[in-house]
Amino acid sequence: MGDFRLLWLGRLVAVLGIQIQSSALLWQVYEIARRDHPIEQASLYLGLVGLCQFLPLLAFTLPAGAMADRRDRKHTVTLSIIFEGMCAGAFLMMALHGSPPLWGLLAVAAVFGAARAFLAPASQAFLPMVVGRKALPPAIAAQSIAFQTGAIAGPALGGVIVGLNVPLAYASAMALFLVAVACFLLIRTKGKPQVDPSKLGPVQQVREGLAYVWKTKIVLGAISLDLVVVLLAGVALLTPIFARDILHVGAIGFGLLRASFGVGALIMALYLSRFPIVRHGGRWMFGAVAVFGLCTLVFGLSKSVWLSGAVLFLGGAADMISVNIRQTLIQLATPDHMRGRVSSVSMLFIGASNELGEAYSGVAVRLLGPIGAAVVGGFGALAATGVWAKVFPDLRKANRLT
Repeated sequence: MGDFRLLWLGRLVAVLGIQIQSSALLWQVYEIARRDHPIEQASLYLGLVGLCQFLPLLAFTLPAGAMADRRDRKHTVTLSIIFEGMCAGAFLMMALHGSPPLWGLLAVAAVFGAARAFLAPASQAFLPMVVGRKALPPAIAAQSIAFQTGAIAGPALGGVIVGLNVPLAYASAMALFLVAVACFLLIRTKGKPQVDPSKLGPVQQVREGLAYVWKTKIVLGAISLDLVVVLLAGVALLTPIFARDILHVGAIGFGLLRASFGVGALIMALYLSRFPIVRHGGRWMFGAVAVFGLCTLVFGLSKSVWLSGAVLFLGGAADMISVNIRQTLIQLATPDHMRGRVSSVSMLFIGASNELGEAYSGVAVRLLGPIGAAVVGGFGALAATGVWAKVFPDLRKANRLT
């Protein structure tokens, strides 16, 4: 099996494991919290799940990016996935003991966040070493297919398995992490990055990476737009609340709602792998982000599980366009010896938008209720799109993606 196929398969099964574990954890935390608390207060515990994963990302992602530019990227990816598998094993042990304490689940979630902090920049920087610069756009689209396949099957399987047996969900995730480790161990491409000609120390390398992102406005605009829009309009934390207490579709419906977003993203990723966007990238990106915000707004107002699933499907497709363009712009604008650091900055922003976004959503639900949180978030994303289009004109005018 070729190296890229192993990389693709390893990413697929790792994401599948992450999504199954995430579905089980969110549902388990919300179920435990709802035994003693109303919806608004229980949502804060869901927010803590995101916060506990974000704080390690905040602490370790930038140093991890510097390490990815100094150490073997393949080894870093492999060790990170091993630690993720150990976290799945810890979740499994707690679930087997009945109703675990919430603090225990949150503590393991924090360790999992630390493992992801080292995984993300190393895996992003390793891809160009496997496929080369010219093949990056279709390779990124193909990697997105792997991600979205896991993002579809993971929540759907997670919802079904959780409805049957929570420990089985964690056991499945642990097994998938082991398969991912095997895939990366079989890759023959060396993961040692090019020597950095600056010969800077780790702290100076982190500063250099931040400075590069700051002065490269296309990169700064792309990753900061993603941060703000997903922070405001992300619906990952809202889906268990809507599934259980608004749409009343239970654990399986929760899995299907989460899968709807991934189905839309997967179909778009398949299309982009065959017909990549090569011109007017900035226009496509801003249009896709606006559609994403509109979908979140409609999701908040929907009282039908079918309409909710449909707008999540459309939102996933729009998000994939944005993700594909953003990743392509970042990779093409960054020299190899800095890819780890720049990827770490990008992944820190993504982590903030996802995990910190869950914490924000928990607070927003507490203050506005779940419907209000989704509607306000959707309007906020639309407003942010207009502001970024004006503040970052070079990003809006970005044209060729090859």
